[in-house]
Amino acid sequence: MGLACMKLVRRQRELRVDFFRGLALWWIFVDHISGNWLSYTTLHNFALCDATEVFVLLAGYSAGLAYGRSMLRNGWLFAAADAVRRAWTLYVAHIFLFVVFSAQVTWSAAALDRADYLDEINLDALGSNPYEALLRALALNFQPAFLDILPMYIVLLLIFALLLPLLRWPAVLGAVSFAIYAAARVFMLNLPTWHGDGWYFNPLTWQLLFMLGAILAIAPGEPPLPRRLLDAMSAAMLLVGLVVIYVVWERPGLTAALPIRLARTLFSIDKEGLHPYRLASILALAWLTTRLVPPNAAWLSRNFAWPFELCGQHSLPVFCSSIFLSFVGRLALELDDRWAMQIGVNVGGAAALVAVAALAAWYREKGRAAAARDRAEAAIPGLAASLAPASGPGNAPNDAVALSETARADTGLPQG
Repeated sequence: MGLACMKLVRRQRELRVDFFRGLALWWIFVDHISGNWLSYTTLHNFALCDATEVFVLLAGYSAGLAYGRSMLRNGWLFAAADAVRRAWTLYVAHIFLFVVFSAQVTWSAAALDRADYLDEINLDALGSNPYEALLRALALNFQPAFLDILPMYIVLLLIFALLLPLLRWPAVLGAVSFAIYAAARVFMLNLPTWHGDGWYFNPLTWQLLFMLGAILAIAPGEPPLPRRLLDAMSAAMLLVGLVVIYVVWERPGLTAALPIRLARTLFSIDKEGLHPYRLASILALAWLTTRLVPPNAAWLSRNFAWPFELCGQHSLPVFCSSIFLSFVGRLALELDDRWAMQIGVNVGGAAALVAVAALAAWYREKGRAAAARDRAEAAIPGLAASLAPASGPGNAPNDAVALSETARADTGLPQG
């Protein structure tokens, strides 16, 4: 199976992006399982950012590659239409995930007599006011726990579709995006939710990370500062993150001597609004990663890398499956959280996510093969019909040769 799945990994892509996006999806799965010991090894234990920042930055990078280059070739309207179509695909996937996940949690709560599941995941509104809850879910302002990433991604793509023309001038796009980010944080701007609070992941602030990813994809260029200086600054930022996590947050008594304003800042590093420290942390991590992992790194073609790359290339079905599987893993660990079950949940979950990615890749290749076959079958009858009127004397033989060569080129048949 390993060799078959390796063949499904598209090698012409940027494998670094696919690998780390797949790794982020794995971290999301692990972190969503309560009581999972493996969650102590994921990114949020070592930096002031986590898998969400990795996912959004790489989503922006991929969007810059796909829609930014399309805009430069075909114009803004063409590329924006593709971005909006992708947002619609994400919306449909979100609604499907909402229905499946809600059914899974509510059934489990009833079967196990665990009403606390509904309260913890914010699904109790389905019982008290089901009709409005469904309507609000369709409007994206009812977002239970674990179902708030895709709505943010949808809005980020729509914002990106509007700002696409500015990608021709990366500095302008960066300035506009930063202005939106700063205004949202200073004036506490956010999209509304059903019960009056803002979205957990504020799209008005997270769009900055998405846009920076797109800018890096379309206009990498030279860094604004010397590389060695950026290396030192990035390493220092990650070191600061470790101090905050394991000294400031774990032992607040040791930080009593800090200035009040600094202490208040360190204890208010929020994820919802993408705090500047979290933004600096993911950018530092991204810089050091690009320095340490070149695009042609040999290990990206090794056996251990392809499961992550395959998952990264099919992130939507893998992400949706991870939400469902993480709750199954939680139920299993609540039944028995010893080593055997811990290993079974994590290994079984990983195998299931890779299987989902492999199935998605197989369907993709199957669809491409069918489309190529249909084009070939359509071209050959067209060749016969075009040759029929030219069967008389004159240039008919030459015309037949020309048409035959054209048909071979269109259908992918060997020439020569």
